Amino acid sequence: MSLFTLSAPVADALANGTPVVALESTIITHGMPWPQNLEMARRVEDTVRAEGAVPATIAVLDGRLCVGLDDAQLEALAQARNVAKLSRADLAVCMAEGGTGATTVAATMIAAARAGIATFATGGIGGVHRGAESNFDISADLQELAQTPVTVVCAGAKAILDLPKTLEVLETLGVPVIAYGQDQLPAFWSRDAGLRAPLRMDTPGQIARAQAMRVALDLPGGQLVANPIPAEAEIPREVLAPVVARATADAESHGIRGKQLTPYLLQRIFELTEGRSLDANIALVLNNARLGARIATEMSALPGN
Repeated sequence: MSLFTLSAPVADALANGTPVVALESTIITHGMPWPQNLEMARRVEDTVRAEGAVPATIAVLDGRLCVGLDDAQLEALAQARNVAKLSRADLAVCMAEGGTGATTVAATMIAAARAGIATFATGGIGGVHRGAESNFDISADLQELAQTPVTVVCAGAKAILDLPKTLEVLETLGVPVIAYGQDQLPAFWSRDAGLRAPLRMDTPGQIARAQAMRVALDLPGGQLVANPIPAEAEIPREVLAPVVARATADAESHGIRGKQLTPYLLQRIFELTEGRSLDANIALVLNNARLGARIATEMSALPGN
């Protein structure tokens, strides 16, 4: 039994050594409203193609783990309702039951690694939620980064999280956290989280060589590349902080927890910023897709690849 289905462009690219960039689908089903989600998904794929790589948006459709979606599948997914949000714990169950689900960072990493794709571009990763010392709400994305050999390009952990604790957990798990082109760790909608990044790299080639060296050393896990949002699109940390605090308080008052928390917070922040957060989100995702394609290109050019 085949564990996944490759689209024709992805299959050809993998066979021919053309760079491929994995893309998640939760951002389509849970991160943005229709029709902006479809427009964004198409623009992200076009951005990857413009850099000479092949996009592979990943989702589970009717029990099939699809690595690469055609435009009709993208549009259907963008309009679908009650789509499961899949992580490591429930990916196999959804497939076994013939369900439809969108892949989070963790599930996308699993699928990408199984398909032989080493680079993945997304918006932001999950992490340690605020109040985790009492609710133990920590995303499976962090553990996945520690065990699955995929380089993940994001704009940092989502700003709704406890960023210092997220950074500490990543350090404990041995995940390289690399700020791209700056010393400070970015924080999703903001270029500066107020935290110094453990590592800094300034070129896609450096990042590609670092991942290749991890493989050569037989080290498990991947790399987290934190790519700051373009300056013209950012929401400064001092502007965003009270908005996040308000959204978090609203979630707590409504008893929103677990998998429903992140979508709720993103929607509430969209409302409180009068749509500015969505514009920033689209800009950072496109920026990450561009860098992800460049890293994938450098990886494909390394000896042995």
